[in-house]
Amino acid sequence: MGDRTFDPAANYAAQALTLFTGYGDAEALVAVDGRRYSYTEVRAEVIAMAGALWAHGIRPGHALGVLARNPAESIFLQLAAGLMGCRTAWIANNAPPRFRRGFLDLAEVDAFVYDAGKLPEMGAELAALAAGGESSGVRRPGGPSGRATSGAPRPVFCFGPGGAGPDLTAAPRATSLPFDPATITHEPSSLFQTGGTTGSPKLVHHGHRFFAALHALSEYYLGSGQPTLRHLLVAGTWHVSAQTAVFMTLFTGGTAFLHDGLEYPLFYDTIERERINSTLLAPPLLNVLLDDPKSAGVDFGSLHTLTVSGAAASPARLTQAIERFGPVLRIVYGMSESPFISALPELDHDPAHPERLSSCGIPYGDVRVQVRGAGGQVLPPGEVGEVWITGSLMMRGYWGMPELTAQTLVDGWLRTGDVGRLDADGYLYLLDRVKDMIVTGLSSTNVFCRPIEDALAAHPEVLAAAVIGVPHELEGEAVHAYVVRTPDGTVTAAELIRLATAELNAMWAPQQVEFIEEFPLTESGKVDKKALRERYAARTGTGGH
Repeated sequence: MGDRTFDPAANYAAQALTLFTGYGDAEALVAVDGRRYSYTEVRAEVIAMAGALWAHGIRPGHALGVLARNPAESIFLQLAAGLMGCRTAWIANNAPPRFRRGFLDLAEVDAFVYDAGKLPEMGAELAALAAGGESSGVRRPGGPSGRATSGAPRPVFCFGPGGAGPDLTAAPRATSLPFDPATITHEPSSLFQTGGTTGSPKLVHHGHRFFAALHALSEYYLGSGQPTLRHLLVAGTWHVSAQTAVFMTLFTGGTAFLHDGLEYPLFYDTIERERINSTLLAPPLLNVLLDDPKSAGVDFGSLHTLTVSGAAASPARLTQAIERFGPVLRIVYGMSESPFISALPELDHDPAHPERLSSCGIPYGDVRVQVRGAGGQVLPPGEVGEVWITGSLMMRGYWGMPELTAQTLVDGWLRTGDVGRLDADGYLYLLDRVKDMIVTGLSSTNVFCRPIEDALAAHPEVLAAAVIGVPHELEGEAVHAYVVRTPDGTVTAAELIRLATAELNAMWAPQQVEFIEEFPLTESGKVDKKALRERYAARTGTGGH
């Protein structure tokens, strides 16, 4: 067992190396390519990566833009940068090309690192911008660092050979740190892109406090009597939730298995062969698993926790998952700005509280949750308002966006932008995004998407439903539903409208139901309602909310 003495003021990455020394030859990481690393080997790789960065001129306080999928080197680099007091800025490789091209300027990076093996073309494009000192034309003047955001050539480095810059994994490899972490005074931090469900992705800035809090949460996990983690990660390590899962696994002495996206035959095989006891899927991916005939013969008996996160899951689908996997599901509510907000573990049918299948649980760790009205006043249980949260996993702000940061972070609290309510027992129920709320009818009634989507998804021939507001000449907005039917489903739009009317009322029921083969998804696995609005606008020549 590693040394669990934790100092929140000391460098989180240096303390991680101390932990790794204690865990020794236990298996820590299984990479995409199948290579297996012990904790001793992970520690050596972090030191080698820090040595390579130092040898190439990276110093404390520098910022590194990183483009990678799920190589083990991403984890080594994050910890090495942490040791050096650097800031990492993680580029979503499936973000819109224009935003990718502008990222190096927006994030004010001093150097660029990319995976030459997996992303040669995309990496070379950004490397040319970095090394040439060219600006993409997308810039945010007056950034937080005060440095110029374009014009100066940036050095380029690679994971692996054959790229546009030196290979950070090549020999000779450092076997000891060329600096003393205790003398580093710069604060390590990271920038992560949001999912972009409300428009252009923003850069969420997490400081040292965030990574230190993961150490504290690992203590909380170990003290709860949970099994040693064997966690299978399919999300990209460029996303904050994926790094949260990896570091929680490593800080508790478990084994993290890295997959490059979700490939179901490989996913099934790994769960059975490696006796995986923890993984995370967004609801659309859980739905694919439930609908895949090949999953019927898979032994999921090793699963202790199947986390469902990233978007709302319908109670009907969760009921199917409970019947399929047993009480191993855990609902987690989080966002890039604070990856852990609330959790509902060991989900099962509760005859006394059947409504809790629609809940996202109670606050997790040191998180506090309040529901507030438009004027910022705290609302009593049962009343609907905006969800505000506070806790140690909160972001420091949006990089280079002081006005938005000031609107979002208020007196130590984070305004989530989600509409919800708390019940008398402290369980949180989310109804909508504030910006997605539909105002409809002659009396301007506030209608929320989640209850409508749940009502439609309860029909046995409906695989999934998504609701948006669309323009209506008389009522301002109307409820419009997109529905994915089962392969042999014949349910009609009229039947679903009657179902929603009976379950809710005529005001909340969709005025139109449009059937669709599959939903567009954001890079974080959420239904992309922005794309659905654009689809509606293209078909009708009008807008959508």
